[in-house]
This record gives sequence, structure tokens and C-alpha cells, in this order.
Amino acid sequence: MLRIYNTLSRQKEDFKPIDEKAVRMYSCGPTVYSFAHIGNMRTYIFMDIFRRVLKYDGYKIKGVMNITDVGHLLSDSDSGEDKMEKASREQQKTPWEIAEFYTNIFFEDLKKLNISRPEIIAKATDHIDDMIKYVQALEEKGYGYEIDDGIYFDIAKFPSYGKLSRLSLEDQQAGARVEVNNQKHNPYDFALWKKAEPEHIMQWPSPWGMGYPGWHIECSTMSKKYLGSTFDIHTGGVDHIPVHHENEIAQSEALEGKKTVNYWVHGEFMLVNNGKMSKSLRNTYTVSQLEDMGYPAVVFRYFCLNAHYRKKLNFTFEGMDAAKVSYSRLLSALYQHKMSQEKTSEEVLAKYKKDFEDAINDDLNIPLALGVLWTMTKEKKSKDIFELALEMDKVFGLNLKDAKLDVLDAQEDIPEDIKKMAEERLNAKKNKDWATADSLRNEIKAKGYSILDSKDGYTIVKD
Repeated sequence: MLRIYNTLSRQKEDFKPIDEKAVRMYSCGPTVYSFAHIGNMRTYIFMDIFRRVLKYDGYKIKGVMNITDVGHLLSDSDSGEDKMEKASREQQKTPWEIAEFYTNIFFEDLKKLNISRPEIIAKATDHIDDMIKYVQALEEKGYGYEIDDGIYFDIAKFPSYGKLSRLSLEDQQAGARVEVNNQKHNPYDFALWKKAEPEHIMQWPSPWGMGYPGWHIECSTMSKKYLGSTFDIHTGGVDHIPVHHENEIAQSEALEGKKTVNYWVHGEFMLVNNGKMSKSLRNTYTVSQLEDMGYPAVVFRYFCLNAHYRKKLNFTFEGMDAAKVSYSRLLSALYQHKMSQEKTSEEVLAKYKKDFEDAINDDLNIPLALGVLWTMTKEKKSKDIFELALEMDKVFGLNLKDAKLDVLDAQEDIPEDIKKMAEERLNAKKNKDWATADSLRNEIKAKGYSILDSKDGYTIVKD
């Protein structure tokens, strides 16, 4: 049974979906005002691994990912410009052009990284009417109030506010800076709908005048529309816990009067040289930039899979170099199994399969699962090992079907006597002298080398 760490309870829990036939899952998507960097992409790799494990376990998935193309202000606490507006001004394009450009690149990066798209992609700007109705409903229930610059959620009306991040509201208030908007009932009340200035490009008619949605309302609105009032899983990065997801819980549970998400699951930060990675610090990289530096996207995926999703991962180019070599060695090891005609016992295969499944179902322990795969490659060369590796790759997503010899291995000096015996064996095979061919293969094996036959001849590899 799959066990997953629930941020809300701070412990691993048995995963029990609402509907046994299909898992309903919402994943916070990108704000498409700029390129997604590799720290962002680590979160989507984690989302993809979660989806792959669920599918491996036999579940169907109804997944939703939002595209934030309006409403995300520069500060997560509802201050500053809308990120789309700022990008529009700086890049001298319309917000719609900005959104389309970066959305397309985001999906190209997902494809490069073998990240499957959730079943439903929901753009914020396609759901404005739904959001307005949601805000109206919160107002009618007494949770929303209007001031000069918008409609705000009154957190005092929601006593359990802070339960996801485990932050005391009193402590927050005591340490809060002076709030510039003194019309708010509480400094931590958050915007459901913002009233737009006349020059604001992205605005829509509403019962409160022209305006645009708050960032948090879009996820509550679209998750309810596509997944229902209560669904199974909500994923995102840990940076969303204290503000965005805390606010989602408040407005969703206030409207529904019940728990709306059963499992909150978050991926940890990626660091760079043991420090914070962020666009503001200008120390981020994109998938395309890594490719230009000689690191295929699949190598970055492999790099990410070597750390548990709930552990910080430090990005360095030394680490990427090591990942590149390790991934290449893995393909080389699997190629040797792919080319073998030998068999592996069912008992041995079953043990590796069980160890793999135990790892992935223990809170998505992919590093341990990779360790199982590596140990398995050290078994006697067998096509069965390769086939089981392909089954495991349904979770890893590492293109293991493309297994080939490592260039370094292929260039390794092979002793002349081994080369000579290999040629004698090939001639024996051509003459259908199978006894001599088998004898030479065994002699080569005893000296620590293997012959990998192919339609084009053979390859000698060191065991």
C-alpha cells in the first residue's frame, strides 16, 4: 500500500482515495511571466513521479494543473504589481502574448523532462466568471468584505487559519510589519478580488467594478470545478505552504464547510551552491541553458531522482557532471543485459520487483528505488533484468529503453588475447562450430570479460 507524507498531519499516512477507481489530484502550475527555472522544474518532476507511482499501482488519475496568467502579485501577500503586468511593460508585449510565449516554453520543458501533462490544464483567464461567483458566495457567507481596493477574506472568521503551516496567528500579528492598507480588518487578510486602476491592462467587469482575481482564488475555484468539493491530493512546492496553500484551505473550507483536500504533499527547495535559488538573485538556470552546456534534460531528471522529494537538493555543476557519468554508466550496464540471451530466475526477479515497489510506495522513496535498480544491474547478464528495468522505468521516466554502451566503457583498452579469442569465436559461429564458440565465450568470461552479440557482430565489455 502506498504511504505518503501529509503536510497537514506532519506524518506518513496510508493513501486511501475517495474513489477507488480514480484519484483526483490538483497541482499548482506556473505563473507564466518568465521562464521556469530548474528549481521550479524539480517540483514538476516530483509531481510527475507521484503520478507515475499512482499509475504503477493501478490507479487512474484525473489531474488538474492551473496556469496563472493573471492575479499573481509580486508579493505573495497581495502587494506590488501583477507579475504579468510587470512582464508586459518590461518586455513590451501584451500580457496575452507574454502568457502564450512562456506557457509554450513551459510545456516544451515538461516534454524534455519526460513529465506527463495532467489531464486538465486550466488557465486562470478562462475561469474569471467562476471566480467571481466563488467570491460572491464567500461574501454571502460572511467571509468576504469590501474595501477601497478590493474584496478580502476575513481570516478572523476562520479560526483554524494557519493549520497547514502550523503558524500561530497571534505570533504572526505580533511580529507583523505596519500594514500599508489600514482598511483591512487584519494584516493577514488576503485579496479575493482586486479593483483595477484604469490603466491596468488585465481587468474584467464584476459586481465590485472592473478588476481581476486574487492569486489564491483561482486554485480553489478551478479545483472545485473539475475535482469536486473534496478531492484526494494537492501538490506544490514548500514555498506555497505558508501563504498560497494556507489561503486556499481557508477560502475553500469556509465555502464548503468541510475538509476539501485529504492529502497535501509538497516538494522541497532546490538550492544552488548551498544557497537560495531565485530569479531575483540571478542564480537560476533553465532546462535549455543546461542543454546548451552539454547536460541533456534527462540527466537533470536523473540528478533530481537521487534526492528524496522532501529533502533539499543542492544544485552544482559538479553534481551534474557526476549525474551525467552515472546515468551513462547505468545505460551501459543495462545495455549489457539487453544484449544477453541468458535468463534470470523468477525468484531473483520477484525479489527485486518487491524491493522496488516497497521503495516507491514508502513516501515515493525514489533514491532507494534507484539503488534497487543499480544493485540489479550487477546480476549475471540477462535480458530478463533489462525487461524488469523497463517496468521500473514506468516510474523513473529515464528513457532506459535507449540503453547503450558508455563511451568510456567502449573505449576501454581490451587485451589483445581477449580480442583474438573473440575473433576466433566469431569464426567458429560462422562455421556453426557451436562447441568451440561456447568454449571460447566461457574462457573469455573467466578472464573477466563478456561478449555481447548483435546483428552487426559483437562488443567486448569488461565485467
